[in-house]
Amino acid sequence: MTTTKNIDTNWQFTQLGGGQGTEKDEWLRVASFPTTVHVELKRLGKIPDPFVGLNEWEVQWVGEAEWAFKTTFDVSKDELSGHKHFDLVFDGLDTFATVKLNDHEIVKSNNQFVAHRVSVRDLLKEGANDLFITFESAFINGRELQKRYPGTDHLWNGDSSRLHVRKAQYNYGWDWGPVLMTTGPWRPIRLESYDVRITDVDARVDVSEALDTDVTVAVRISDENSRSGNVTLYKSNGEVQATQKIQLDADNGKAIFSFKKGEVDLWYPVGYGKQPIYKLEVAIVEEDKSVASHTQSVGFRRARVVEDPLEDQEGRTFLFEINNVRVFCGGSNWIPADSFLTEVTDERYRQWLELLVRGNQNMIRVWGGGIYEPDVFYHICDELGILVWQDFMFACGQYPAHDEFPIQVEAEQTVQRLRQFCSVVIFTGNNEDYQLAESTPEVGIDYSDETSDFRKGTFPARHIYERLLPEIVNRLSNIHYHRASPYSGYGKDTRDPTLGDIHQWNVWHGSQEPWHNWDKLAGRFVSEFGMQGFPNARTVDYWLDGNTTERHPQSRITKNHNKADGYERRIETYLIENFQHTYDMDDYIFYTQAMQAETLAAAYRLWRRNWKGRGREYTAGALVWQLNDCWPVTSWAIADYFLRPKPAFFTIARELRPYTVGMARTEKKVYASEFTAADFKLDVILDIWGTNSTLTDKKITLSVMFFDLYSDWTASWAKEVTLAANSCTELSHDVLTGQPTRTKLSEVPKTIIVSARLLEKDRTVVARYSNWPEPFKFVNFPSKKDVGLKVVSKGDTVELSASKPVKGIILDVEGAEAEWSDQAIDLVPNDPQTIQARGLNGRQPTVRYVGDGWA
Repeated sequence: MTTTKNIDTNWQFTQLGGGQGTEKDEWLRVASFPTTVHVELKRLGKIPDPFVGLNEWEVQWVGEAEWAFKTTFDVSKDELSGHKHFDLVFDGLDTFATVKLNDHEIVKSNNQFVAHRVSVRDLLKEGANDLFITFESAFINGRELQKRYPGTDHLWNGDSSRLHVRKAQYNYGWDWGPVLMTTGPWRPIRLESYDVRITDVDARVDVSEALDTDVTVAVRISDENSRSGNVTLYKSNGEVQATQKIQLDADNGKAIFSFKKGEVDLWYPVGYGKQPIYKLEVAIVEEDKSVASHTQSVGFRRARVVEDPLEDQEGRTFLFEINNVRVFCGGSNWIPADSFLTEVTDERYRQWLELLVRGNQNMIRVWGGGIYEPDVFYHICDELGILVWQDFMFACGQYPAHDEFPIQVEAEQTVQRLRQFCSVVIFTGNNEDYQLAESTPEVGIDYSDETSDFRKGTFPARHIYERLLPEIVNRLSNIHYHRASPYSGYGKDTRDPTLGDIHQWNVWHGSQEPWHNWDKLAGRFVSEFGMQGFPNARTVDYWLDGNTTERHPQSRITKNHNKADGYERRIETYLIENFQHTYDMDDYIFYTQAMQAETLAAAYRLWRRNWKGRGREYTAGALVWQLNDCWPVTSWAIADYFLRPKPAFFTIARELRPYTVGMARTEKKVYASEFTAADFKLDVILDIWGTNSTLTDKKITLSVMFFDLYSDWTASWAKEVTLAANSCTELSHDVLTGQPTRTKLSEVPKTIIVSARLLEKDRTVVARYSNWPEPFKFVNFPSKKDVGLKVVSKGDTVELSASKPVKGIILDVEGAEAEWSDQAIDLVPNDPQTIQARGLNGRQPTVRYVGDGWA
């Protein structure tokens, strides 16, 4: 059997030649392994916390210095005589690294994403063995490569030299992240000894349209000699599902299992079924004993990306179908969870992904400027039923494609590693590189040209995205490949809303549309969109580190913790168009959070309305930019670096429940004739719809209440409705009750608030939504006394009620934080709500809401 020795102790590091990090020839002990230089220097007090104040700029020298790591590990005489083969395995070196074992060079790496396996049998010695790794500056190497290969320098975000370096691109700085150029042995190192080992297991799952399942397991071993083996499939409870004996050698070894519908349990995304995970074990057997083995998880699902013609609209669908079920994908984009990746524990990955599911989301997109995440990330996605959209690591740039650009092995290793995870349903060639080419005249792109040698043109990476990557993905897996995100195909550019996926940034970026126009900004699949919001005040205070003079929205430190160009203009544009607010820090935090919550909820609400049943899936998914942050910052994230959800997290969660109700009001102006602009009638039309993501029709009561904010007038009606399975159903289209017809624009409309609820027979509320007239800045909100808001804390619950409608209630508590079940709550009379608050322990919460008089 293979014996593994983890090389994770006795490590030391130094700055080569000495400098700010260490004295010359001074070696410092590493506190943990794997690791990177910033992490160790911070623990030793050699650098300040880069996440605080302006300290990011105090540590730039780290990424431009050269570093070395060393350790010794013992190998006994018995170990040396115990096996024929000894390999040193490096799962990841960041980035330009040279490895020596006992003064012999064994690895020279130039790619952070590539693992290395080196035979070292002849270099090992009995007793102590010296392992020495030097790391050159990725930044300096990138600048040198840029000079050697000029002509591919166009990009968005970061230094243009990043395009030449196979390193996590966000390390160079992004519009949400700092410039922190990490370096070091960032993934595990181990010594493996064996006589024979299994070198590759390719388990291809093919689930037919009839839901019969075939599993073809191709196995390769390190030995040319033929050997006997067993391939066994285990159920999640440990019982054997099936087993086969096979013959193995370096090139061949295959087992095929076939199951009729129902003989194995299929894997479904969360909300659509269960997530059974089987275990596949391959063993080489000699004399009835296993001498080498390999285990991996297997999930059975039929996953398709469907691009079919649509009814009533131009273009084609872009949707995900799992086991013949078409799934509306409500989810998030994922960036690396830390600037220092070795700080992200398995538990932290679990917390993030469980938070995603708690928000009723079913898809996560691993964005192309970060990393291919570790196995634990995908295992948790398998377990929780999260669909994974996986980018290759290219983002926002005009990348080279010359022979020395190290992509082939990176791509092959990535596909071979990730194909085992049933959650991974799409590989995408890059993030926004085609979009950059379209918008940069010096680059350009001709979609009608499919045959040129792209490496000789101004957009050489088309060779990677259209030749290299699809060949690798199709050869090594049966996962769908998509050239880019966004990408339309069919000869159309990436902005075409009728094909493929789009990144909809005309809210915030671009034309800076009102968020109320999301319905006009729809696409077949919106894989990016967003709105910024400040994080929790505790997170702001963390980066201020007690500097009260900087505790205002326009301070230098606050600006350093928002990396988006022109964010002041953009945030203020949306605030001033919609809210009354002040520049007190706490008030500013509240209103940006309320703005983000309203914006993102509206997007999911309006786009989910476009999921209208088979053949009419006009919008099939929405992935918000972004779920998380890599440091404490104001960004588009819906939960901050410390896993504190922003109010937007909760408003999105409400819009992604199995049943939702939505409303929209529009103005209808009818002129007396074609010859007048002064004589008209103006009515407000209210549309109401409901969504149902389950696979059965739902009979339910639609209850609608109307309130005049400035009087005691109310009205209501209710009716029985049926929500069609897995689609949106239009429920009402009528003039807004209580709103008189206007004949002059000087007539101020009444402030009518509408509350719609979906009620079970026992009056249980399964969905609610309140629709207010907008913009909110025109609303003269009642005094706190007239609102009559009651907040009653009982243990870990909070009961809310009011005598007037209330907009956007956000709760907090002084001292130890509570975990809230809901936030940004709209409240109306006669509809009290109860909120869970784990850790509240009966304390009275603080309350903010829109128009509460603080502004």
